[in-house]
Amino acid sequence: MKKIILVLIVLGLGLSETKAQSTFTKKNQMNKKIETATLANGCFWCTEAIFQRLKGVESVTSGFSGGNIKNPAYREVITGRTGHAEAIEIKFDATIISFQEILDVFFSTHDPTTLNRQGYDVGTQYRSAIFYHSEEQKNIAENFIKELTNAKVFDAKIVTEVTEFTSFYKAEDYHQNYYNNNKTQGYCVAVINPKLEKFIKKYKAKLKD
Repeated sequence: MKKIILVLIVLGLGLSETKAQSTFTKKNQMNKKIETATLANGCFWCTEAIFQRLKGVESVTSGFSGGNIKNPAYREVITGRTGHAEAIEIKFDATIISFQEILDVFFSTHDPTTLNRQGYDVGTQYRSAIFYHSEEQKNIAENFIKELTNAKVFDAKIVTEVTEFTSFYKAEDYHQNYYNNNKTQGYCVAVINPKLEKFIKKYKAKLKD
């Protein structure tokens, strides 16, 4: 009988702990303030890998934005004829990381002064762009660019497009989580690794554990 009582007590404690954990998780979820940022700054394989590593970023999806046809395929976008840019959709917790901090990383990890080009990737699909989701995001983006310009952070004029968001189309599955799944691939080794190394060195305090 004592054994049965002991088992019931242990089970009761276990259930109480599980319930407490569940309540804690729900409270954490309720306290989150999830917002969306849609950015284009070159090949989305690179940009996805960078933003995935930031504290407060819930998810990063590679896709296309800013174009003139619906549901474009990658093979169409890379021709430059659809008007889309390779972009990423970032879902982030604004209680942990702000849109301004997102932009700080954005401008620090690509060249916003080269029109329709990032390194060897050339074409309108590789343009620098911020697709704002609200007037607040628009104002933050425009003010950020003004501050960078006044501080002469870059030697040339910033050509980043600040445009109202209209649509985002998810890229094919093999583009998602590309770097993490293909770290030994040539482009990842030659292009993404150096970008990540610089990013990690600069933003070490803002990275996920």
